[in-house]
Amino acid sequence: MTVLTRRYRFSASHRLCSAAFSEERNREVFGKCANAFGHGHNYFLEVSVEGEPDPLSGMTVPRRDLDSWVEATVLSRIDHTHLNTDISEFRDLVPTSENILVVIESWLRQGSKQHLPGKALRLSGLRLEETPRNSFQIGSGESTCLH
Repeated sequence: MTVLTRRYRFSASHRLCSAAFSEERNREVFGKCANAFGHGHNYFLEVSVEGEPDPLSGMTVPRRDLDSWVEATVLSRIDHTHLNTDISEFRDLVPTSENILVVIESWLRQGSKQHLPGKALRLSGLRLEETPRNSFQIGSGESTCLH
């Protein structure tokens, strides 16, 4: 098995707050990230897939196919949005980086059959870098088949 990881960039704003908390509790839990006006990040997303290289091309998956899949299922939906108001999944879910990864994983799985038909690939990991000091990861353990 070979693992291919591609890195993508998107920008989005959000406000960390829970409807279950008072404003005071939101400030205690989320600090300055609970600012009523929100704030933004330039995120970096790494998508890792694994599979056997094609015997003729030597590639696990053509890079343009992977890029097309990520663009159509993630970047076109999330880039330059306000997560709390523009992305339906975050209307009732706090848009922490951990939750952003969960949503992105779901989108990628839903779009895999359409954008990667017939490819025997596994989504082996996702990594989201929010700031140079904060990054979050899904999939350091077992990978899950896309089809």
